[in-house]
Amino acid sequence: MSQLPFDPLLLSVVAPLAVAAAIAFGLPKRWSVLLAYAGFGVPALIALWAWIDYSSAAQAHGYAYLVRHSTGLDGLGISLTLGLNGISLPLFVLAGFVGLAAGLYAIRSGAERLKLYLMLLLIMQGGLMGVFASVDIFFFYFFHELALIPTFIMIGVWGGRDRNYAAMKVTIYLTAGAMLSLIGLIALYVKSGADSFDLITLRAYLAAHPLGATVQHNIFGLLLFGFGILVSLWPLHTWAPLGYGAAPSSAAMLHAGVLKKFGLYGLIQVALPLLPLGVGGWAHTLAWLAVIGNVLVVGFITIAQRDLKQMIGYSSVMHMGYAFLGIACYSAVGAGGVVLMMVAHGFSVALLFLLATSIHHRTHTFDMGEMGGLAQKTPVLAAFFVAATLASIGLPGFANFWGELSIFVALWKFSPLITALAVAGVIISAIYGLRSVARVFFGPATDELNRVTTANPPADLSWSEKLPALILLAALLFVGFWPKSISTPLNATLDAVYSAPARSAAP
Repeated sequence: MSQLPFDPLLLSVVAPLAVAAAIAFGLPKRWSVLLAYAGFGVPALIALWAWIDYSSAAQAHGYAYLVRHSTGLDGLGISLTLGLNGISLPLFVLAGFVGLAAGLYAIRSGAERLKLYLMLLLIMQGGLMGVFASVDIFFFYFFHELALIPTFIMIGVWGGRDRNYAAMKVTIYLTAGAMLSLIGLIALYVKSGADSFDLITLRAYLAAHPLGATVQHNIFGLLLFGFGILVSLWPLHTWAPLGYGAAPSSAAMLHAGVLKKFGLYGLIQVALPLLPLGVGGWAHTLAWLAVIGNVLVVGFITIAQRDLKQMIGYSSVMHMGYAFLGIACYSAVGAGGVVLMMVAHGFSVALLFLLATSIHHRTHTFDMGEMGGLAQKTPVLAAFFVAATLASIGLPGFANFWGELSIFVALWKFSPLITALAVAGVIISAIYGLRSVARVFFGPATDELNRVTTANPPADLSWSEKLPALILLAALLFVGFWPKSISTPLNATLDAVYSAPARSAAP
């Protein structure tokens, strides 16, 4: 139990939602902006505190800071139970830091209808903190839906090209994925015979009363494809590049960087531990879909992109293929690699979307064919973009390297052939990543860019852009040079959750 006089995890959820409510009830713009700093800052500070304090925090059932709050639905087995274990802690930290970076960028963005923009972003932030702090499956799903709704609105109102079509397609796909995963979660609760949605109770009950292999297989399939749509599993991925290409920067940072991890997190925290016999029938199907579809097919599509933001969107889909491969392995090493990959990808893709918008502000285009030579005019922007690209590729020294390495190690035991194909994706990443750096920042500037920059010479990154970029880059480097900051609590939880009897059922 928490030793503080209040529940810090609940505060991380309530603070941004309270600020959003104050804005909705007519708070003046000046106070809205000032309180928005607190709305994004409080969750980040609590996430940092939890990261530092976790190893010394009291553990109950494998969770630190475990607190149950009555909701009036206790008779249905639903309570607002908040806590962090080694799997949820890194993602809780990711949500806090990316939310802070996105919020700082949004506050100084000068967006039209800024109060409404900040209100929706704060609702997303509150929902995200709740997703990864929830121990109760009902609220795990509820907070995801709370964070998802503003995404549709922000794309439709503040989006760029094809925003109406993009908002509609994102809404259809993500609603379908959410409904399918909800059916799977309800089926899990009903078939288990337990009287609670609480993960701790479900794990204990199913350990004593395991479900049959056929039931596990069917429920795991529902969760796999429901969560898979939300993560952009090929071929149900087409919403993601389109949606991110149209989304305003802060919304793209929060969704691609954090909310997209909901599905992967659900598979690792809920589906794999509770349905160990359901993995075997789907593992090879998932692995081949991921390596052929996400890694290779989408990888080659990414190479073909001329639009910078679309390229980042497709690269995000591609890298989710590695995460699915780690899940297919069904091992503690594979699951640990997926968590590291989620954290690293979250920081790096959020940074890339931020910098892509900064480039657009200076060139008035996302077409890389119309750029060139920006490094001479904006060297700081160039340095950040190069670093973010190298992180995305998986260069040692950045967090991404450890996630990919762990997944490849686990994948080799699963299938050497699939491992070889997956490693080819690293080469694909290097091709499109380094080529984008060359096109945008080096070589001669195009005539079109010279015309634009002559009329309006581009300035280098301002502090309103540097500060959120520094937060994200510092996190990538910190985890890259000290992966034990995540892997130590993560491994302790994985060894307990992915027990030897459960792993014996894996393929």
